[in-house]
Amino acid sequence: MNFQEAVEYIDSLQMFTKKHTLEHTKEFLRRLGSPQKGRKVIHVAGTNGKGSVCACMQAILLCEGKRTGMFISPHLISICERISMNGRFITEERFTDIFREVQNIALEMEADGLGHPTYFEFLFGMAMKAFATEDMEYIILETGLGGRLDATNSIEKPVLTVITSIGMDHMDILGDTVEAIAAEKAGIIKSGVPLVMDGSNPDAAKVLKKAAENAGVYCREITENAYEIRKITGKNIAFSTVNRYDDTAEWEIPMAGTYQPANVVLALEGMSLLLKEHHESWSQALRHMRWPARMEEVKEGVILDGAHNMPAVKALAESVRARIDGMEKRGRIILLFSALKEKHYDEMISYICREIPADLIIVTEVESARRVPKEELKEDFEKYTDKPVFTEDTSEKAWQWAMQEKREDDMVYCFGSLYLAGEIEALLRRSEYAEF
Repeated sequence: MNFQEAVEYIDSLQMFTKKHTLEHTKEFLRRLGSPQKGRKVIHVAGTNGKGSVCACMQAILLCEGKRTGMFISPHLISICERISMNGRFITEERFTDIFREVQNIALEMEADGLGHPTYFEFLFGMAMKAFATEDMEYIILETGLGGRLDATNSIEKPVLTVITSIGMDHMDILGDTVEAIAAEKAGIIKSGVPLVMDGSNPDAAKVLKKAAENAGVYCREITENAYEIRKITGKNIAFSTVNRYDDTAEWEIPMAGTYQPANVVLALEGMSLLLKEHHESWSQALRHMRWPARMEEVKEGVILDGAHNMPAVKALAESVRARIDGMEKRGRIILLFSALKEKHYDEMISYICREIPADLIIVTEVESARRVPKEELKEDFEKYTDKPVFTEDTSEKAWQWAMQEKREDDMVYCFGSLYLAGEIEALLRRSEYAEF
């Protein structure tokens, strides 16, 4: 079986498998040779910011010379993005080799009447097998959904847990209040394992701190008081932090979202707990890291962001306003938007029209069966704004139109779906769009 056939097999799991218990995943890992044993696992949950926190911790661990594996989801372009080792995505060849080993175990479990692992469970097993094979010392695991019942929570003794900002998303599965969602995320908290948590939402923070107290674990809460933003440019944000010794440190990261300093501080606190000291090299590591589609300026005046739920859209709007405030000369704001059906897109659109002073809106459809029809998106926007709203069939056509429409001082923001972010990232890698 070649790489493409392996990917098609894994994709098909979304149609004929169902989620299993953590005991099932533990048995899956046992049959894979218990690849988690002897590894230092960092477990990360939250609504938004998980990927950014994981990327920051990976950058710090690598600059410290630690052999580091990272498992994240979803991917933007290639499924190989989900499994990184020492800062590099797994190769298609290695992916296929690991797939064959894991598939044998999955089919064995199915033959024994235990059920075939799901799409996410299978990829998690592949990641853990790859990390063990390549002898990763540290493993950073991002939860797929929630925390308590997520396959990654089958790891019984991580060395650190991190819970990022919590907001309203996946309410049909996790609950329809912030407290209920926080309780699901708190399911990764384990006795004897320190916790670093985002405390920006008081209702969520109360739930997390109570869970930490019940588990008897050290809990470090991070709020907006932990940092101060100094400067925002198109590609970077500079901010300062004050540590427990009242020493001020300056940081700069290549992600311009006003929400990113909180994620960086979560990563810094987590690494300080694990590594016991704070090195100057961390600043350089963070300055040169790249995490695609997080307020990423992919071209002059063109921002790509993965905002796809209400908390993320609110954070994006704050970043847009902060950038406008810092501009000497302001051109038009052009939005390129798409969404998936389960993402409460009407609420997002209403908020966008109130909080982002857009001059032109282009809506499109992504390549997903769950996409919202462009005509429906157009109708929703037109309920809340009198600005022109145009439709395009595909993200490629929408991108072309946005680039043709953009003038020198205009800003273009592309967001609404991680599928959209991935499709635009893929376009930018094609030669004909290199200078578009």
